[in-house]
Amino acid sequence: MNTFAQKATRLPQLGVGLSGEFNIAAKGMDVNWLQEHYPALVHFYEYGGDLERGLDAGVRRWAANGLPTTYHFLDINLEERADLDAHWMRQTKALATEINAAWLCGDAGRWHFGLRERGHGMLMPPILCPESVRETAESIRQIEAETGFACLPENPPAVIYLGEMHILDYFAQVAEQADCGLLLDCAHLAIFQHTRNLPPLAELDNFPLERVIEMHIAGGAFAEVDGYSYIEDDHSPEPLPATWEILEYVIPRAKNLKAIVFECEHNTPESCLDVFTRLNELFPAPVAVREGAAAR
Repeated sequence: MNTFAQKATRLPQLGVGLSGEFNIAAKGMDVNWLQEHYPALVHFYEYGGDLERGLDAGVRRWAANGLPTTYHFLDINLEERADLDAHWMRQTKALATEINAAWLCGDAGRWHFGLRERGHGMLMPPILCPESVRETAESIRQIEAETGFACLPENPPAVIYLGEMHILDYFAQVAEQADCGLLLDCAHLAIFQHTRNLPPLAELDNFPLERVIEMHIAGGAFAEVDGYSYIEDDHSPEPLPATWEILEYVIPRAKNLKAIVFECEHNTPESCLDVFTRLNELFPAPVAVREGAAAR
């Protein structure tokens, strides 16, 4: 079995990318248009998919042009190993293979409650406890073994988190037990830190940043209900200062970082160009990646 260090060496350097979901171009950001008009800013596409909807024309066009992708699953509960039925595993592998995804990733939370139903989707965080760590790690090992893809668990957003562990400790233990890489969502971490009344960088000095393969950044908004203050993960064009602080702290310390995704798919391209520019300045793509994107 390959170790994390061996797997990390084989994963490609992707640069800065955009996230999207099924038919998002009809109501938000068209990654193909963005790449055609601003090839220096967007180097890969992270497609959010599930078995019910499959792949859309936009990601098929992107992949047909030889441009890099990752596949972000939206329909599996990593915390429930029983959720990994043979049909999901087989079909997810087929979808990721069809678009030549560099790896699989997804929020390590709960995308559904009970049996998966058509049109039934949600996102809740895992229970932050050792039992959940073990089951999530076992799920990741199984996915990697049966699909052949690296699987990067992502820290999810929430208004309230259950369990005593800090979310960074939870994912550090998952990574150790599964011997896997990680997807660190900086906006989601800023949300968690706010819920615990902690500074943005709390616990990062003890986090295995060498396991961070990918990072996400997105806009958020402060809200309050009945005196309870929280941050909405609204994917607006401008990330919060705490999100930038986390990102800028991690980049120089994450020696295996391959990709940064700006989750802004529901906005206009013009409203997001400044952030894409800043991300490219903070995390310049290799020359071969930039030249390949421009050539296409």
